[in-house]
Amino acid sequence: MVHDRRFTNAHWSAWPFNLFSQSFLLTQQWWQDATTNVRGVASHHEEVVSFTVRQMLDMVSPANFVFSNPEVLARALETGGLSLWNGFQNLTADAHRISTGTPALGMDAFRVGENVAVTPGHVIYRNALIELIQYEPAGAKTFPEPVLIVPSWIMKYYILDLSPQNSLIKYLVDQGHTVFAISWKNPGSDDRELGLEDYLRLGIMASIDAVSRVVPKQKIHAMGYCLGGTLLTMAGAAMGGDGDQRLATISLLAAQTDFTEPGELQLFIDESQVAYLEDIMWDQGYLDIKQMAGAFQLMGSSDLVWSKLLKDYLLGERSAVSDLMAWNADGTRLPYRMHSEYLRRMFLHNDLASGRYVVNGKSIALLDIKCPIYCVGTEHDHVAPWRSVHKLHLLSDVELTFLLTSGGHNVGIVNPPGVAGRGYKVLTRKHDGKYLDPEAWLQAAPEYEGSWWPDWAAWLKARSGKPATAPAMGAAALGLTPICDAPGTYVLQQ
Repeated sequence: MVHDRRFTNAHWSAWPFNLFSQSFLLTQQWWQDATTNVRGVASHHEEVVSFTVRQMLDMVSPANFVFSNPEVLARALETGGLSLWNGFQNLTADAHRISTGTPALGMDAFRVGENVAVTPGHVIYRNALIELIQYEPAGAKTFPEPVLIVPSWIMKYYILDLSPQNSLIKYLVDQGHTVFAISWKNPGSDDRELGLEDYLRLGIMASIDAVSRVVPKQKIHAMGYCLGGTLLTMAGAAMGGDGDQRLATISLLAAQTDFTEPGELQLFIDESQVAYLEDIMWDQGYLDIKQMAGAFQLMGSSDLVWSKLLKDYLLGERSAVSDLMAWNADGTRLPYRMHSEYLRRMFLHNDLASGRYVVNGKSIALLDIKCPIYCVGTEHDHVAPWRSVHKLHLLSDVELTFLLTSGGHNVGIVNPPGVAGRGYKVLTRKHDGKYLDPEAWLQAAPEYEGSWWPDWAAWLKARSGKPATAPAMGAAALGLTPICDAPGTYVLQQ
């Protein structure tokens, strides 16, 4: 039997359900062969057709229907039909919430500043685009080099500061670092003209300037997640080209720099689609996260759509809402100009990797990054596929540690120690080391069990000085007086 986790339950091995599952899998394989490696068909068109056929087949999987799913029938028999009744009630309740715009059941159990985003700290700087949070140290001494976190503005920053046991920010603080994090404004119609240059200038560079005032004469460990990591590489390249040596290291989490192979996301990004999105954004001044949700759900439809149908509606169960799920429902908007520039200059034209992206009037090259890089890819990433992230090896000429962790774009990053079933591979290429393509890298990299967080913490420690007296909160003499407590106000904007 071909492996497919939809059919791993023992009930699927009994007749006639083994016939249903095997027929479906053989049909699926036939269509995969029929829609790939077709002579004369452009790669993009082939991928669109293959993806569309796969979505259509997933809709008619025998796992999605009561009378062809033995797990559903067995549960209905055990409960006297109560599971199906519960599933119907779940379906009608969800339909009502969607129609009324009511948050999903259980989401209100997680409140920003109450039980998520609760690592103690203060907003020490604010401008029209960001609030900069400085976190209180865990002890009297910290490593001299501060850590600056640059999250993506397509998501609220507290994915890195969820519940205390799931908070990467708290973990870094507990490891003895002085930590700063950017919290992006949730833009509205008035922010339509904010562009990538504004995010670079008002976001990263303004934050680096502020951190340098709080911790003077110390280089900075900068970390960027997703789109924040892409922007951080731009800043690092521009700073390197200008001789600005304030960065000690750069860490990139699930962040692409070359967009020639961005995975299934490219199916939704071509000239016609970008023009369509620009028309939508022109009217309202931004793109709402709800308008992007469909594409992300399709890319992960097995987990985000059909598994929910099976569990909630056919088995009549309700999955417990997690802090990560609650964060995922707390969406943000993207300003018209920035999003158009990002789609065109990165996805369509690949300007950053090609040396055509201009910062302060000069083209930048990632080869100008002068500090060591720690780059994390996630094994099942639909947003930033790890083989695409791995292309940074071709674009940089510094010591590069590449780590591949289990999980996807979010779960792979929110990966605290102590969770069973996690693992990673990691390998360092010296600045003059040889290139290994992704498949050769998989063979060469040693594998470890557990979370990747301790490996990164050890990497940072090895590139930091001896702990010294923790810096003050802000720098009042230089105009950085604490404004309010973390998590600040921008993260609460709806």
